[in-house]
Amino acid sequence: MPVPTKTHHTKRGAKSSKNTDAVSWREAAKRDIRRHSEGGQILRGSRFKENVTQRELAEAIGVSQHHISEMENGKRPIGKEIAKRFAKFFKVDYRIFL
Repeated sequence: MPVPTKTHHTKRGAKSSKNTDAVSWREAAKRDIRRHSEGGQILRGSRFKENVTQRELAEAIGVSQHHISEMENGKRPIGKEIAKRFAKFFKVDYRIFL
């Protein structure tokens, strides 16, 4: 059963008060990327999208959960071999984690 929601309609051609300019994910996550690493942010996002915990991912690829945490937080680099394991798990190209 649908849940009723409030909708605000505007006239055609009228400017909305909301900013409709698209923002890239890199721009939106710029603060976190500076603090952590881009590969770590992609890893965290991939885990979130697949609803996988650090522990589950660690067990699946054969590393410790602590290493996953460090990679996500930019304290440990994601090497090529580990990136390939992530890629196989998430079914993506490994280069996105590098």
